[in-house]
Amino acid sequence: MLLALVALYLLVSIAIGMMSAKNVHNARDYINAGRNLPMPMVLAMVFATWFGAETVLGISATFLEDGFRGLISDPLGASLCLVIFGLVFARPLYKMNLLTLGDYFRIRYNKQTEVILSLCIVVSYLGWVAAQITALGLVFNVLSYDLISQDQGMVIGAAVVLLYTLFGGMWSVAITTFIQMIIIILGLLAVAWMAGDMAGGIDKVIASAHAAGKFEFLPKWDLLDIVTWVGALVTMGLGSIPQQDVFARVNSSKNIRVAVWGTTLGGIAYFFFAAVPLFLAYSATMINPELVAKYLGQDSQLILPMLILYEMPFYMQVIFFGALISVIMSTASGTLLAPSVTFSENILKSVVPHMTDRQFLWSMRTTVAVFACIVTFYAVYSDASIHHMVEHAYRITLAGAFVPLAAGLFWKKASNLGAALAITFGLGVWLLLEFTSVELWVDPHLIGLVASAIGMVLGTLMVPRQAHHQEVHHH
Repeated sequence: MLLALVALYLLVSIAIGMMSAKNVHNARDYINAGRNLPMPMVLAMVFATWFGAETVLGISATFLEDGFRGLISDPLGASLCLVIFGLVFARPLYKMNLLTLGDYFRIRYNKQTEVILSLCIVVSYLGWVAAQITALGLVFNVLSYDLISQDQGMVIGAAVVLLYTLFGGMWSVAITTFIQMIIIILGLLAVAWMAGDMAGGIDKVIASAHAAGKFEFLPKWDLLDIVTWVGALVTMGLGSIPQQDVFARVNSSKNIRVAVWGTTLGGIAYFFFAAVPLFLAYSATMINPELVAKYLGQDSQLILPMLILYEMPFYMQVIFFGALISVIMSTASGTLLAPSVTFSENILKSVVPHMTDRQFLWSMRTTVAVFACIVTFYAVYSDASIHHMVEHAYRITLAGAFVPLAAGLFWKKASNLGAALAITFGLGVWLLLEFTSVELWVDPHLIGLVASAIGMVLGTLMVPRQAHHQEVHHH
């Protein structure tokens, strides 16, 4: 019965997504909903950018094992990314009226920079989308009591997300996400309230977690610990800024005020609401410690789903799994669309430059379908945890794309050679250290970030940007 209700909910989501396609009249509608989205929809989509499988299943499991110290990258770094993007990057990027971040790199630098960094952005989504597909497989496996394997569940989940994203694009993402966010917030709050009662009271759960040292998050007064802490914060805090899905939400806003404050408030909302899954996970240690001990040794991502199945009444199971499915699909749809749009606009167009608008629209839809197949294959054959899939996704954009984006916006002298050296130094150093497995104090991608900044400065000083170069502000 539970699986049947979830299946019904999925069918409704597909229907809503398909109906949204009537709003798509051209490629611009498909990519950024014609820049018509109001504050509630933008805020909901920004919130959903991060509130995905890794938040409910991934970081909640990490919290049980490592406390807040394991969550510096997410939710702290992830929230920081959205706030920084809203307050610093949203306004100048929105004014340029672009379709993708790749367009910015072409206009500000050159075609080569556009193609290389667009490829980096596309590759970075592999782990992120795969994490959502993995979570869908896990949910179907749990709900069917192993009748559906995790691999089969991944294929089913990917097909559902693909169907309602394929035709409606950003309109489908916006409308379904807005509905899903309401279900997520109400559903998880209801489940958390019951879990608190079952654990002896919300105050007792919080007091127990505090006594166990789970709330300690600041680094020790040790250089290595401080560097590690800052590295975890920066990886997602800055590495996620040059991402198409964050940019697309900003760019779909109906005006600058919505773009800036929808993004900023969405980031703040994510930080505070991410505490709900953490509370649920720790309450499980008080409700059924044997279950927690069992799955900590097997797969800690199963703790919350199994707690709900074993300890809560049927109606709460419906609420929780409805909210969980909403969480995953809202993130998966946006993260599936973003790399597909980037590939079509900034890479495919380089090969086939004279497509009509209709041809371009169908090329994006074809790319969405192909990328869905690729990430499903990756999710099936990867053994990484959901949290690690997401955490590792942003290394390539941190090392290669952040400096060209930030310098291009806020340093007028930043030149094409500076961008070329920033990409070469950043990606080169990161890949060299990553694949040689050199033991270092800091992660290779952070050294790549520093190398990228050095490359930008050296290249710009060697060949400054021409004074007569005119900035282009419209796509």
